[in-house]
Order: sequence, then structure tokens, then C-alpha cells
Amino acid sequence: QVQLVESGGGLVQAGGSLRLSCAASGSIFSINAMAWYRQAPGKQRESVAGITSGGNTNYADSVKGRFTISRDNAKNTVYLQMNSLKPEDTAVYYCNAVITVVPALPGNEYDYWGQGTQVTVSS
Repeated sequence: QVQLVESGGGLVQAGGSLRLSCAASGSIFSINAMAWYRQAPGKQRESVAGITSGGNTNYADSVKGRFTISRDNAKNTVYLQMNSLKPEDTAVYYCNAVITVVPALPGNEYDYWGQGTQVTVSS
């Protein structure tokens, strides 16, 4: 099967930076879109940033200009560079990927989620 493993979360002061990583492993034929989501206590999960297999990106308005999503296709890894962090960025961050698994038959494309990594920004 396929696993997504996130790393890089932690505690940082407002104005600081963190870099999240998410590595996919397993029976992967290809990775299509990859994305980061977050969920703060008492709130719904929301999209933060996404990147297509071709490198096109999109961002939530709340993080534009501060966060950068990128991917290394050779390593099956997606990154989220977070700068100028604010207390309102505090949340559990989840990696998401749309993956075609081996064998690459029609219908073998699935949506996978990581386990989440905590990001806490203190004021």
C-alpha cells in the first residue's frame, strides 16, 4: 500500500519559520496533485496550498506571500515552507496526495492522507 509520512512541525514564535515535509512511499506508479491542509481546534479542515504534477501551485488567501509549496518528484516528497508565521497558523497540518498505485490500471487512483503534524505559533 501507500503511506504519507509528515515531519517538520513544532513550536515557533510569531514571525518565525518552519518547513514541513511529506514523503510518500509504497506501491506508487505516479503521484498527481499534492497538497497541504490544516485543522485548528474547533474548526473544519481547510486547504492551505496545492501543487500539480506539472508544478502549478495555488494558495489560500490567508497564506499567500508567506507560504511556499514545492515538490521533489524524484523523492516523492512535498514541502511547505512557512515564513512570517502567525498565531492563527496554529493547527495540525495534513499532507494529501492523489496517487496512482501499481498496477496502473483504470481506477487505481486514490486519495491518501498523512497522519498530521502539529504546528504551534506562540505570540
